[in-house]
Amino acid sequence: MKRLEVSHLTVTTGDIPLVTDSSFTLREGQVLGLVGESGSGKTITSLALLGLLPEKVQMTAGSIQLNGQEISHNSKEQWRKLRGEAMAIIMQNPMTAFNPVRTIEKHFIETLRAHKKLTKAEAYAIALQHLEKVELRNPMEIMKQFPFQLSGGMLQRVMIAITLALQPSVIIADEPTTALDATNQLQVLKQLKLLQQKTNVAMLLISHDLGVISYLAQDVIVMYNGYIVERAPKAELFTNPQHPYTKLLIATRKVLSDGTAAKLPPHDVTRPPKTTEVTCPYIARCPLADASCKQQIEIVAITAQHEVRCQKVEVV
Repeated sequence: MKRLEVSHLTVTTGDIPLVTDSSFTLREGQVLGLVGESGSGKTITSLALLGLLPEKVQMTAGSIQLNGQEISHNSKEQWRKLRGEAMAIIMQNPMTAFNPVRTIEKHFIETLRAHKKLTKAEAYAIALQHLEKVELRNPMEIMKQFPFQLSGGMLQRVMIAITLALQPSVIIADEPTTALDATNQLQVLKQLKLLQQKTNVAMLLISHDLGVISYLAQDVIVMYNGYIVERAPKAELFTNPQHPYTKLLIATRKVLSDGTAAKLPPHDVTRPPKTTEVTCPYIARCPLADASCKQQIEIVAITAQHEVRCQKVEVV
């Protein structure tokens, strides 16, 4: 069942495109990874999906459908109601996601009661149940704590518990482990994987870290400079990357993870400026680029499940 369907999403600030012609589908039970470096358009995409684009940034084309309903033209009140009920976000920095002068109990109960018709006692019972689900010990004590009294890893698990208690059909996890140390990262990833499998919720997992993507995602989208440049099932992408940028990401991860001296593909590390010029989005850094790349490059299917935005790739 389709939970989220994004078609030709374009987001701009003034005349400058931040995300261009982005399309993807997220199904029930699926974890779709969205990977790319800083500035690639990952977070702007997530903010557009949640109706949270900053001032002077706007969605100028495309469609967003949640459970079959168009939501891109929602009013502020409709967006507020939708966030937390049908779609929820797990943010990257749990320390800034909570009000420091409110206890976990107040956060949990007020959030639940804002979206569901519950008494305080009912909300409290649900909160305890979900804190136990994320394996936080002594949930009654946790409820009494203020955010600063908990570690980053514990706070992130509280956020996951609140999100799951709302029973959304779609969860957007935006860099959910970035602010955590290695031990807490693994704990949070294990919790996300276990709970996603138990609830069968659809999840859009956003990360710059291919390790996080490979652990959780079933399918992967690679973004660069505001464009989707490759899309494939995880196993296919990691073993048979086709776009030059994806090949660079995979090769870099191999060098970092196993310490080998494998030769990286030739590349320019300079990030291209945002521009209105219509070319291949990777033209400024690509070792294969030539004059023929100075045009609109469409994303094409090279197999039934593998798409790439590069005219140098052979379609089979």
